[in-house]
Amino acid sequence: MAGTVEFRYCFSPTTATGSAINVDDLPLDNSFAELPPAFYTRLMPTPLPAPYLVAASARAAALAGLDPAVLAQDDFVATFTGNHVPPRAKPLAAVYSGHQFGVWAGQLGDGRAILLGQLAGPQGPMELQLKGAGKTPYSRMGDGRAVLRSSIREFLCSEAMAALGIPTTRALVVTGSDQGILRETVESAAVVTRMAPSFVRFGSFEHWSSRDKPDELRILADYVIATFYPELSGAPNPYQALLQEVTRRTAQMIAHWQAVGFMHGVMNSDNMSILGLTLDYGPFGFMEAFDPEHICNHTDQQGRYSYANQPEVGHWNCYALAQALLPLIGSVEEAQEALALYQPVFAARINELLRAKLGLATAQEDDPQLFDAMFALMSGSHADFTQFFRKLGTLQVDAPAQDSALRDMFHVREDFDAWAARYRTRLRAEASVDAQRKLAMDRVNPKYVLRNYLAQVAIEKAQHKDFSEVARLLAVLEHPFDEQPHNEHYAALPPDWASHLEVSCSS
Repeated sequence: MAGTVEFRYCFSPTTATGSAINVDDLPLDNSFAELPPAFYTRLMPTPLPAPYLVAASARAAALAGLDPAVLAQDDFVATFTGNHVPPRAKPLAAVYSGHQFGVWAGQLGDGRAILLGQLAGPQGPMELQLKGAGKTPYSRMGDGRAVLRSSIREFLCSEAMAALGIPTTRALVVTGSDQGILRETVESAAVVTRMAPSFVRFGSFEHWSSRDKPDELRILADYVIATFYPELSGAPNPYQALLQEVTRRTAQMIAHWQAVGFMHGVMNSDNMSILGLTLDYGPFGFMEAFDPEHICNHTDQQGRYSYANQPEVGHWNCYALAQALLPLIGSVEEAQEALALYQPVFAARINELLRAKLGLATAQEDDPQLFDAMFALMSGSHADFTQFFRKLGTLQVDAPAQDSALRDMFHVREDFDAWAARYRTRLRAEASVDAQRKLAMDRVNPKYVLRNYLAQVAIEKAQHKDFSEVARLLAVLEHPFDEQPHNEHYAALPPDWASHLEVSCSS
């Protein structure tokens, strides 16, 4: 039994004042549940035996207005596993459709996620969704469960991305159970409680458009505008304005992905957030040995979701959303006008981010050529993405002899020397000061990212009921830009055994 095994909770089961809080007192609301019944199925989660806390995020708890200390209480563990439903909750699974790997997949929906309700946090309402809480009418051939392995990965990456400043859903807690779940092998069950202002997706609109249901399409669009984009309600064409804003947010989000080397792995239209948040962490990865054609998802045999393809796939998904919204927007021309924002917004944002990563204080016309040459250099030697940018901050304008740590990242050192000379010329042109530039670069170039091997080490310990590494790794990833001398090993290159790690859609 779980209770006979020693493991470490992340928090004490009391509040800051020492008094316990009853989970039934949570002021849960659910604005999505106020939509007509066609948008969801009301149902209860399926309990798991003897649940226990694996990990919790104090930062996510603060966003939901929760004292993190309460998350280890038995009643909260039971609630976030699906074993107990507070009386004010209105649990439901939402329906949606979408394109998967570029192919229309028809009706999908929350096949293993149940929306519990929302809490009024200090920055606005946050929905709580239990991922892995059991079968729903949209589970198709699935069992509605999540396993510990994938739940830990989603938990850690959600919080790591937030610390990197990238728009994302959040993860509040992971709870586990000894119940076996069959995947490639039998694994233990887990539930991750995800948080976001909304989990409405591009596919939510595709669902009603594909069924020629203009009334439901309009109800959903009006709900999203009124609840999350009220400033658009006064636009001449609010539905075009909605498409414009979602297109803009999506382009900016993917620019952030590219700038840190993040690869989502499964950018289906049903995995795209209407709020421009990184949504549905599955076979993700952070770029290590740089290869623009790298595919982090072993299931993606054609490479549709490679690192290099992510910007164009994001644009393609916005087109899918535009097609769904077309009956409301009213004309192809107005939809195209909204979509035309994508490429210039993406280009402007990625160039801004790359200038910051290189410590450039001004914008010049030939910056894209400097960036392209840099990525070609990195690709030729498969330089580690994160380490290269972090080490680049140590470059001194007038001391090329001190470049050995950078030069050693490249097979042909002279190729780096040629690019570095060009970079130095650029730095001199704006009178860049080494110490100031390094400080600025260290604020945007993380030293610590969630490498797959780091997640794997934490997962393997957790599978033996040792959750300490999950907590330690979370603490490191919450401060990705800090030096953390005592955690230096978390910034190391992957060991040889990590080359055999694969993640797929089952991850």
